[in-house]
Amino acid sequence: MSKPYAEVIGDPIAQSKSPAIHNFWLGKLGIDAEYRACHVTRDGLADYLAERRADPDWHGSNVTMPHKQAVMPLLERIEAPADAIGAVNTIYPASGGALAGTNTDANGFLEPLRDQLSGEHYFRMARILGTGGAARAIVTALVGHGFTIVLAGRNPDKARVLLDELAPDGEHHAIDLAHFADPTDFAFDDREGCCDLIVNASPLGMRGQPPLQFDWSHAPPGAIAYDIVTDPLETEFLRNARDAGHRTIDGLSMLIGQAAHAFELFFGERPPRDCDAELREIITQ
Repeated sequence: MSKPYAEVIGDPIAQSKSPAIHNFWLGKLGIDAEYRACHVTRDGLADYLAERRADPDWHGSNVTMPHKQAVMPLLERIEAPADAIGAVNTIYPASGGALAGTNTDANGFLEPLRDQLSGEHYFRMARILGTGGAARAIVTALVGHGFTIVLAGRNPDKARVLLDELAPDGEHHAIDLAHFADPTDFAFDDREGCCDLIVNASPLGMRGQPPLQFDWSHAPPGAIAYDIVTDPLETEFLRNARDAGHRTIDGLSMLIGQAAHAFELFFGERPPRDCDAELREIITQ
């Protein structure tokens, strides 16, 4: 007998940790449902959504690379904050048979920074590496918390267009990603009272992807290093940041945070976040 389910789609998808996260929560809550991974190519997106729309057991899908923007024209409704971000990472069946798309990446990204951002700073700057769908969510989230953004991409023109679209009113900067590969002797001013982030929002450093070239002489003293890559969890980016004396945040923090918001949409209950330590152990085995 079939049971309710949700899933994650992407290309590739085998590396996804989302099934382990959601199935852990389903088990803890005693919900008779399942969460799985489904490999979907860009050419197969329309057929996939047509099939799921007709399946009464389907409760929704998370969307990962490279479909977060490509899926948007195929949905009837784009909800906040996906409309502002311009990328969807969560799809669910809404009333009247419509497919709704939203984005939980922004809230998931901010979750491990909440204590930091609850304080007052006279200046906040984030150096964000990458210009894809995740970067769009991260830029939107940080601009909303008063950050000046330095957005680095392999195509600086794309980075500029993204900033002009998402944050047209700020004094933000687009730069070539290669700028950060070589050492700098830039003398940073006093960072007391500042909040600095260095964020890898790209797939660089992921298993099977090229390494991320970032020299930590570009990071202000006290900057927090945040890598959204989850495979491997301990990336070279984070190891080098730690060796340079920086606090680090790994990709599971964002992944679990965004999954929690999606889980509630799919299954109607809040996941048991008091079990996060146990969940981390299971995922990292």
